[in-house]
Amino acid sequence: MISTNQFKNGNHIDVDGTVFKILEFQHVKPGKGGAFVRTKLRRSSDGNVIDRTFRAGEKFRSVRTEVRRMQFLYRDGGDAHFMDTGSYEQLVIPVAAISDALRWVKDSDEVEVLYIDDQPADIQLPSAVDLKVSQTEPGLRGDTASGGGTKPATLETGASVQVPLFVDVGDVLRVDTRSGEYISRA
Repeated sequence: MISTNQFKNGNHIDVDGTVFKILEFQHVKPGKGGAFVRTKLRRSSDGNVIDRTFRAGEKFRSVRTEVRRMQFLYRDGGDAHFMDTGSYEQLVIPVAAISDALRWVKDSDEVEVLYIDDQPADIQLPSAVDLKVSQTEPGLRGDTASGGGTKPATLETGASVQVPLFVDVGDVLRVDTRSGEYISRA
């Protein structure tokens, strides 16, 4: 069992039979009444984020998590296919559950698949990835009053990010996977 005072960002808990990942939490001690914990939780099954408040000291079933390295093979319709590089066992995860993370993954990339209670649930990415620009408009000098500015660019995985005007098709960019923002040229 895990108590509210043992919460950590990234932990998984079981609330009423549903597994959630703790994104944020805050202990609140009002002047009047009992203490409570405000949380922001992501449901593992579909990725929905909810706000939930618990009484201080409330207990939950701790969820066993495990990370395995796998190779992303391909995406077909509503499923993403992965392969364990050690045993060559293939695994299928619904795209809806991991769509945010898949924006930054190319075919045949190695990723870490998060298992919750021996069921694949999510993929974990590094904080930044290097991807090639597949399409963007040419940036013309003098387009902005200050000389800076951004334009949209489509990356090789299909994700769209805002980039500086000097970025061209074929450039390899470093992108933050948490915020989806351009960091630098790689």
